[in-house]
Amino acid sequence: MISVHDAERAAALGELSGFRQEFYGCPTARSDVLFEPADATLCAVGPVKSPVDLTLIPEHRRGHGALYDALNRGHVDTGRLRRALAGAPLPRFPDGRIVPAVDVSPWLRSDAACSAERLFCHVHGRARSASQFIPGWPYSFVAALEPGRSSWTAILDVTRLGPAADATAVTAAQLRGVVERLVAAGQWRPGDPSVLIVADAGYDITRLAFVLDGLPVEVTGRIRSDRVLRPPAPPRLPGANGRPPEHGGEFAPADPTTRPRPTAVTTTDTTRYGKAEAQARDRLHPRLTHRAAWLDHDGPLPIVEGTLIRLKVEHLPGDREAKPVWLWSSATGATAADVDRWWRAFLRRFDLEHTFRLFKQTLGWTTPKLRRPEAADRWTWLPIAAHTQLRLARPLAADLRRPWEKPAAPGTLTPARVRRGFRNLRADTVLPASAPKPTRPGPGRPPGTRNSRPAPRYDVGKTVKRPVSLIDPQRQRP
Repeated sequence: MISVHDAERAAALGELSGFRQEFYGCPTARSDVLFEPADATLCAVGPVKSPVDLTLIPEHRRGHGALYDALNRGHVDTGRLRRALAGAPLPRFPDGRIVPAVDVSPWLRSDAACSAERLFCHVHGRARSASQFIPGWPYSFVAALEPGRSSWTAILDVTRLGPAADATAVTAAQLRGVVERLVAAGQWRPGDPSVLIVADAGYDITRLAFVLDGLPVEVTGRIRSDRVLRPPAPPRLPGANGRPPEHGGEFAPADPTTRPRPTAVTTTDTTRYGKAEAQARDRLHPRLTHRAAWLDHDGPLPIVEGTLIRLKVEHLPGDREAKPVWLWSSATGATAADVDRWWRAFLRRFDLEHTFRLFKQTLGWTTPKLRRPEAADRWTWLPIAAHTQLRLARPLAADLRRPWEKPAAPGTLTPARVRRGFRNLRADTVLPASAPKPTRPGPGRPPGTRNSRPAPRYDVGKTVKRPVSLIDPQRQRP
């Protein structure tokens, strides 16, 4: 008789093997060479220092020349891989809601003058209020979050931002594609709670809510404390002359005298931040202008109403003083339960930083010295596929802890500790890659000859401008 534990383990092993088989079918060229580096990344002892080191691991049976040739000349069906990520089991909040977060992480290439499509990436310095702008490739990630304090996320999509890309438009299209794939995969059905998207202050939350209108989503994000919002226009009095107002009076979060009475207030005792108080004010919207993301908007600008939330915690970790955080949600008519769910989901957004650190410090995402951005895009999908396999192997892995580490309960291992035992699980999963064929290395460049075709150099930054940005702003007004 099969026990419940054995049935759950068999189901988890089937999910892992199914994803591995689907991932093997995504590369349409050099599939074997692009599949084995992900396995080598999962079975390596310690962090990945370079792709060449992966070729020395037994799970990688091909040479380093084949690996770099696959990155430069291979092809990955990203649409099929995105659908596979959306169809895998995803973490959900207690009410069954999927909570994706969007954020940008840079692949810094300050010394790669011959690499195209680099931008100036914002990097925080070690000191407080210290930041730098370093050339690199910025990548926009979308990941499903878990409830509670965790270092696990489920990556759903990634897109590189190029010099000609409008960050808001690219993010909106990326989020729309993620939600549509979740619906197509059966992760969301009519009657389920709306998908809650959380973002930080670097995004135009109002624009995202406007573009994603019609999808079963709610958008929640942080806004600057110096923003000015407005309530709905007051009712027109009988006999009043002139043009009716479109907006109400100004509401400045930084000015306490302009704050209306909150429509919902919640107070929660937390173990990390002390007492957390959230005040919500309904039906507030920013006054839009034909600038930035709304530059090429045709017709009058819309009024996008939402709920403004003021979150104030008692203290930050380390007993540091905490300033109020202002959040804006695209939903209106919020209850106290909605407000509590929104700010809790926003705090979980910072779990994505653990995934970025794992990608860069352990899985070796930014270690290759690749010249072409297309090769960097292919390599970026390999750590994502490896991380997804770690997440699916989470209920299967044993705790191979170091003597100085604390024991962890089953199912609570961190990604790095799950990776230690993946080599033992790999033999029980499907191994679709075929054995390499014997061959000889190429002749290479003849001895004594020099390269007569130096690589071109590229400028850094937004070198491509939209034509509409060159038009007189006065002509953009309706």
